[in-house]
Amino acid sequence: MDTNIYRRFALENLKLEFTDIDKLVTAFTHRSYLNEHKKLKLEHNERYEFLGDAVLELIVTEYLFKNFNQPEGILTNWRSSLVRTESIGAVADKLGFFPLIRLSKGEKRGSERARQQILANCYEAVIGAIYLDVGYVGAVKFIRESLIVTLDEILKTGSWVDPKSQLQEVSQSKEDATPSYRVLNEEGPDHDKLFTVGVYINGQLAGTGEGPSKQIAQQKAASKALEKYKD
Repeated sequence: MDTNIYRRFALENLKLEFTDIDKLVTAFTHRSYLNEHKKLKLEHNERYEFLGDAVLELIVTEYLFKNFNQPEGILTNWRSSLVRTESIGAVADKLGFFPLIRLSKGEKRGSERARQQILANCYEAVIGAIYLDVGYVGAVKFIRESLIVTLDEILKTGSWVDPKSQLQEVSQSKEDATPSYRVLNEEGPDHDKLFTVGVYINGQLAGTGEGPSKQIAQQKAASKALEKYKD
């Protein structure tokens, strides 16, 4: 394994210098890779992902708290928009993570949904590696420069607004009814599920959505249902 590739990547893409580059290599090692290379005595990135998830949430929370005098509910929605799978997966993709992630041959041929999840998990694992090797200040630098910079666009487009909450307010106001959600279809293996969810208002199907989790599918269904109230 040429660790110089990861060292160069850290300097050029992450703008950070690692003392122990093996930590970054671990962050880029998917469980499936070790399943195909059982003789290698290596660690996969899930423990780093666990740590990085917590560090990410703390740093984003701290930034929002210090820079915006907004109610707790709004700050929570802003944070959710920043740290959701789609957001951090897109950032990891833009930084060029995927070619460096050590995957099994099967995972390399996976669906776009699986690819996005792998990228998001790797982003969190890299944060864990940065925290362990460079420290908290390094993690803050990386998260601010790669992820928090996207906040302006999120606020500009209004994508932070929770469509389920918005739909509930609109439907109660205009229809005197509360939306209900129902799983219409579920397919795929456990690690690559696709859910189709319908949202119903007064017993009528108002919108459908698909996603790798019920929650994401519900959000997309609510967004679809909101379109009828735009005019």
